[in-house]
Amino acid sequence: MADKPVLTVNIVTPDGIIYNHHATMIIVNALDGQLGIMPNHEPIVAPLQIDEVRVKRVDQSDREDAIAVNGGFMEVSGNVASIIADSAERERDIDVSRAQLAEHRAEENIKKAQEKEDTDELQRAQIKLKRAMNRINVSKH
Repeated sequence: MADKPVLTVNIVTPDGIIYNHHATMIIVNALDGQLGIMPNHEPIVAPLQIDEVRVKRVDQSDREDAIAVNGGFMEVSGNVASIIADSAERERDIDVSRAQLAEHRAEENIKKAQEKEDTDELQRAQIKLKRAMNRINVSKH
């Protein structure tokens, strides 16, 4: 009996490889909605939202890794799912107090931008808030 195919999952940022494991499934939130990718998936390229990536590992069927990914894109080809992101953090590497501080600063910046009616600054602050909240949510896994 042949071995079941597995999916290799790589998450890369400008700082290097953040994650590299074999999986039975990866779940991402693309701009068009949630995608579940399993071995032998058709080739695909998809832009990603600021959200968590969940990886169901081969070596521990009851384990699911969570990684906070701040946008980027995913390419799947030949049983390899590669995610290229500006930044990403594994749940175990997230500094929760730093993420909470970033959330607080972003909320303050949103209020200031709304008072000034500065739409560009408001948009930047909202993105920073979403990134901080993503990191906090992933850290709770």
